[in-house]
Amino acid sequence: MRTRTVTLRFGSAARASATHTNLSAVRSDGPVLWVAGDETATVERLVADDPAAPSRYGDQTGFPLADLVPLPGGTGPGVEEEADIEGLARSGDALWVVGSHSLRRRRIRDEHDGERALRRLARVTGQPRRQLIARVPVVEVGGLPTLVEDDGTQCAAAFGARGKDLRDLLADDEHLAPFLPIPGKDNGLDVEGIAVSGDRVYLGLRGPVLRGWALVLELCPEVDAHDPTRLRLRRFPDGRRYRKHVLRMAGLGVRDLCPQGEDLLVLAGPTMDLDGPVYVYRWHGACSVEEPTVVRGDRLTRELTLPYGDGDDHPEGIGLLGPAADGLLLVVHDSPAPGRLTADGGVLADVVALP
Repeated sequence: MRTRTVTLRFGSAARASATHTNLSAVRSDGPVLWVAGDETATVERLVADDPAAPSRYGDQTGFPLADLVPLPGGTGPGVEEEADIEGLARSGDALWVVGSHSLRRRRIRDEHDGERALRRLARVTGQPRRQLIARVPVVEVGGLPTLVEDDGTQCAAAFGARGKDLRDLLADDEHLAPFLPIPGKDNGLDVEGIAVSGDRVYLGLRGPVLRGWALVLELCPEVDAHDPTRLRLRRFPDGRRYRKHVLRMAGLGVRDLCPQGEDLLVLAGPTMDLDGPVYVYRWHGACSVEEPTVVRGDRLTRELTLPYGDGDDHPEGIGLLGPAADGLLLVVHDSPAPGRLTADGGVLADVVALP
């Protein structure tokens, strides 16, 4: 299955924040990779040692989102730093970022027992920063793609930082509203992938999975005419600001999305707190669909079965490596197995060939 590996090397600050062991998203962009972890509010840029045939990415630079775009919940003392970034998309002259929009339930750890463990399980919390969809301009500086607040034509903009966010829009949805009070890892709402094609943004949901059907939301964000730092959602013909698609993927949810031409590659894995199975599906012609769609049969084919660990090594992000025609897919992992960690503080990502 594994064609080869590449090493991702992070600086000391990123390693101290455990970004390298909590990778959730990846996108290739010429000589660099954009990556993000789900425990910070920062996008990381890694530079290839050989853009033509990279074996190692390093020279890491972090771009704090708070320096680029208004964040939900604001900034300052007492504001939690984590944005739970779960997806990155590169399109045109911008990088798109999405947070999970999920609630979380406290974990039971080894030292917790009895009533204390039950109290932790009863506690459900949310974080405003998770309710983020952002578009950040990309310009070339010193020969490298760089995130900026304003490129002279457009500025960084967000949906959800002020006013209604995605959870608000889904509050009366016939399928999704009942799952909004439920934590993500309990099959509640949990965004874990983003892909952009033209003016369409696709959000893959890890949860909920409805009787075996996973969901992808389609949005049409545009800049607010009265505030260039704010995105609004254009309405579809039915009057709604989002469109729903359902995918039959063996009862699994969406863990990431990646466009390849008119198709979407879908990383599929469990919605609950399980290790696997993990597959890559191809949603044929996804980017040309003009109505809500039930995706199955020959429109949704299983392309790859990915390995996973026992309590570790969870495939969490996918991105094409090099030209789309090469068919090479880069896979990054959350909770990497010890064998993926290198002595110099790097982590190994897999490169696999699409059929």
